[in-house]
Amino acid sequence: MSLDETLQRREEESDSEEEEDVAEAIPKVEIDPSTLTPLSPEVISKQATINLGTIGHVAHGKSTVVKAISGVMTLGYANAKIYKCENEACPRPGCYRSYRSDKEDNPPCERPGCGHRMKLIRHVSFVDCPGHDILMATMLNETCPQPQTSEHLAAVEIMRLENIIILQNKVDLIKEAQALEHQKSIAAFVKGTVAETSPIVPISAQLKYNIDAVNEYIVKRIPIPVRDFTSEPRLIVIRSFDVNKPGAEVDELKGGVAGGSILTGVLRLGLEVEIRPGIVTKDSAGRNRCKPIFSRIMSLHAENNLLSFAVPGGLIGVGTRIDPTLCRADRLVGQVLGAVGGLPEIYTELEISLFLLRRLLGVKTEDKKQTKVSKLVKNELLLINIGSTSTGGRVLSVKADLAKIQLTSPACTEVGEKVALSRRIEKHWRLVGWGSVQRGTVLEVD
Repeated sequence: MSLDETLQRREEESDSEEEEDVAEAIPKVEIDPSTLTPLSPEVISKQATINLGTIGHVAHGKSTVVKAISGVMTLGYANAKIYKCENEACPRPGCYRSYRSDKEDNPPCERPGCGHRMKLIRHVSFVDCPGHDILMATMLNETCPQPQTSEHLAAVEIMRLENIIILQNKVDLIKEAQALEHQKSIAAFVKGTVAETSPIVPISAQLKYNIDAVNEYIVKRIPIPVRDFTSEPRLIVIRSFDVNKPGAEVDELKGGVAGGSILTGVLRLGLEVEIRPGIVTKDSAGRNRCKPIFSRIMSLHAENNLLSFAVPGGLIGVGTRIDPTLCRADRLVGQVLGAVGGLPEIYTELEISLFLLRRLLGVKTEDKKQTKVSKLVKNELLLINIGSTSTGGRVLSVKADLAKIQLTSPACTEVGEKVALSRRIEKHWRLVGWGSVQRGTVLEVD
């Protein structure tokens, strides 16, 4: 045996022993996913199971609303626990309260003279959808409406979201008569949309006025989502980090962290996982090559809460043994994490069933009319959003309501998944349509 082969074998044996030591160090998690529900006390004690998006213009105070409910000043994401007083005599809506995600499960009721305790009934996760038009491609009340609000409502209709609560914020800045007029303009704006029958709740997020009423509406109007806990686990990565501090010693280094939302299944500590598409390179002929990343789950976090298992709903931080340089500065965004062998194929071309918007939202021409959306043309460049993946796409062909699109970078997806299409208009990406994947060209992994 040559010296090189001897060294390689010793290295493999060393890695194998290290893997065994790590596996032994992680506590074994015994959980039967079929017994869990989105309201199981052992689940909502630590993790959010209902996702709520806040939409609207950049100046409407969305982040302030989320802070008023969750106690967290968000830069996009925050979790909140919602409680109800166990005393039936406690008047509504004041019997509903919300706190941070790490609050105890049975805090005392804050109403003077009540003396009862509150029961945890929901754990929700807020996703603050961008209100700047330049950021709109990532999202599939002053003088209402604002152009971004129109575009957001279109995205809501595309996603078929039906459970909507409209918050009329900043009512503390105007007189009652103006507030009533404003409420009428909001009702007129949403007429004919999915939000037509939604309640309009006047609030002041800054002063926390009427936030208890918002909590009651969340509990009563937002249904418990149907979650699939028994399928193969799958998480879409929307953030990734290197948590090591500069100058850390080698034996202190921690693996990279992937953050995202679990679509199906349950992730456990110690689970061996695969990340697709993984490391994307090009060969000598300029063709894409993909090498999936394999690792093991070392930790699970939901905000400040440590988890032994994580279920669909809310945002989860997954600590791994991946080289932290691969996770630095959101390098894994758009990837899909799941159990080894349980992830979908990787595609370089997609054929999608196509639905174009009738008019362009958020853009006005000189005659104040919103522009019509023209048909896709061959060789046109588009921005394609699939899950958390955002990539360029070149239109190869269009036939009736089917479009064949070549992706700039490979995407891990599957037949039936929704796709959002945006077109470059006046230096901004504008939503022009959507579709669902029908078939595509699969890239074989290395």
